[in-house]
Amino acid sequence: MARKKGQTYTSEQKAKVVLELLKEEQTIGELATQYKVTPKTIQNWKKEFLANASKAFETDNNAKENKEQIAKLKKENDALAKALGRTTIERDWAVGKLKSLDLSDKKELVDSKLTTLSKTRQTKLLGVNRTTLYYKPVPFNAEKLHLLNQIDEIYTNNPDYGYRMIYQQLKEDGCNIGNNRVLKYMGILGIQALYPHKKKHTSIKDKEHPIYPYLLKPYWHKTGKKTKAVKVDTPNEVWSGDITYIRMNGGFMYLAVIIDWSSRAILAYKLSNSMDATLATDVLKMALAKYPAPKIFNSDQGSQYTSYEHTQILKDNNIQISMNGKGRTIDNIIIERFFRTLKQNNIYISDYQTIKELKEGINEFIYKYNFKRFHSSLNYKKPMNIYLDFIQKVA
Repeated sequence: MARKKGQTYTSEQKAKVVLELLKEEQTIGELATQYKVTPKTIQNWKKEFLANASKAFETDNNAKENKEQIAKLKKENDALAKALGRTTIERDWAVGKLKSLDLSDKKELVDSKLTTLSKTRQTKLLGVNRTTLYYKPVPFNAEKLHLLNQIDEIYTNNPDYGYRMIYQQLKEDGCNIGNNRVLKYMGILGIQALYPHKKKHTSIKDKEHPIYPYLLKPYWHKTGKKTKAVKVDTPNEVWSGDITYIRMNGGFMYLAVIIDWSSRAILAYKLSNSMDATLATDVLKMALAKYPAPKIFNSDQGSQYTSYEHTQILKDNNIQISMNGKGRTIDNIIIERFFRTLKQNNIYISDYQTIKELKEGINEFIYKYNFKRFHSSLNYKKPMNIYLDFIQKVA
């Protein structure tokens, strides 16, 4: 349910919602319905909360100095506004406000109580269409969740399908949906077809983040006249990271995973109700805390992996950064195959009612996958046994 017109939230109320989100006991959709606010707003509150968390540990002296500095700057700004007039006000206002990162942030910067600038002028300076101010997104309802789940299942069974093929399958299954909507939902799921050649894709990138080259070409070997496969001979040489959509009864979560290419061992994973940079960095920190750093870390070009925080962790540990080519999810085929195994052998056949049940189910499955399940590609050995044996030998 979208927030009511004119409804506002105090800092304490926002903090309460974010803390509930960080408990990972409810999906964003459930929290959005409970507090009558959109999922995107909750994500923005989380981002703001984490960005300012360190301020809670500032000393009283620092807090006092900050308040004095703010008061001083406000006084100087008021004096400058009176001296230079409306043109200077608009320029300084726009420069400060345009530091925001995305459309939702820009929309929140528009101040209806500002007397020196009209709403129309504010939106023009920010580069925002005024009509977007009045758009109120609605959290996912049962129909949308059903469509997301169907798209996820079709894609898992047919990873070569793009949005047009998924659209045709949904039509055949009796779903009333347009192909543009399918493309939008694929973006929410974070999926794209496994094309062997460059195609347009739906991964969410940040244009300000640098993109790194794909370093795994030397590991691709011919298996036939027209076929190739990836072969990494040594464990802990190449790690791969990715995030996938995980459905459950009444909502959905995201699962971030790091896998070792050679042994196929799952080294770290985390379930979260939001797909952001902190999810990717948390899993990377978990893996590096338990195991030696690899030579190469490969991922897609999503903003979670191109963020400064994630790439800096890799650099600090002298890990070479590799990213899939544009539109080439097949470049990360090892982890894509694991996600397919997880969903077909566990998620789709388990009616998880709560996040607690989902976490327990995934924990159990990954333990079996690592330590109990035979892998034909590993000569019927078990992934974590291969990985740990190698680590012990080189230690």
